[in-house]
Amino acid sequence: MICTFYFYPMIQALILSFQSGTGTNLTFVGFNNYTRLLSDSTFITAVKNTFIYLIVQVPIMIILALFLSVLLNDRTLKWKGIYRTAIFLPAVTSLVAYSVIFKYLFSNDGLVNTMLLKFSIVPEAVNWLTDPFWAKITIIIAITWRWTGYNMIFYLSALQNVDQAIYEAAKIDGASAVQQFFKITIPMLKPIILFTSITSTIGTLQLFDEIMNITKGGPGNATTSISQYIYNLSFKYTPDFGYAATVSYFIVILIVVFSIIQFKAAGDRNG
Repeated sequence: MICTFYFYPMIQALILSFQSGTGTNLTFVGFNNYTRLLSDSTFITAVKNTFIYLIVQVPIMIILALFLSVLLNDRTLKWKGIYRTAIFLPAVTSLVAYSVIFKYLFSNDGLVNTMLLKFSIVPEAVNWLTDPFWAKITIIIAITWRWTGYNMIFYLSALQNVDQAIYEAAKIDGASAVQQFFKITIPMLKPIILFTSITSTIGTLQLFDEIMNITKGGPGNATTSISQYIYNLSFKYTPDFGYAATVSYFIVILIVVFSIIQFKAAGDRNG
């Protein structure tokens, strides 16, 4: 069963990556598809965009999720259940539905621009969806909003298993809240931080829904991700499934490389 639904498609996709042609009229071309990647300007742009999302968004999300988990783990905080539910709720919303809502919120006459202009924060409406820089910012805000609560739940679950006596002993020794966070909380959460970093990296490298529904990769190719480029190669442009499979395997290679780097950076000898 596993071989049928997992390994067989992977092997077929690998074989497909060595073929090229229109639609299903494919011929074996060896490594031509892989060398084509180096001269494909659209592919290079998609890789750069994806790396920007990865480098900017993932650290912000991880840090924000850690901060929120520590706040919501406070025993003296009232209505913790409501706060936890509210922050986690975006993770269970429909990808398409929330992306469309963000598109309308950040449109030229959307709620975000309306509020910014009302409070005189900006002199004129910001082109969130049509300016290359602000379009990337919009995508980053969207995926941060959706996935921060998801990662927070992992940290919160781990924190609830930490013996409070450790923190009480640290307080007696005169450790401040900041010192407790860096000397106790972070080391105790290290395996979970590694797990969420890897899963967030994988998710960002496969980013598709938000870009497809908010900016459609525009303006131009300013927000196009690798996954959207694969979709375009398969269904939007003249179908080239062989080259699309090659780009797909590039993502696989990136995921493997980044996972190994993160394991090594975390000091995991089994990574």
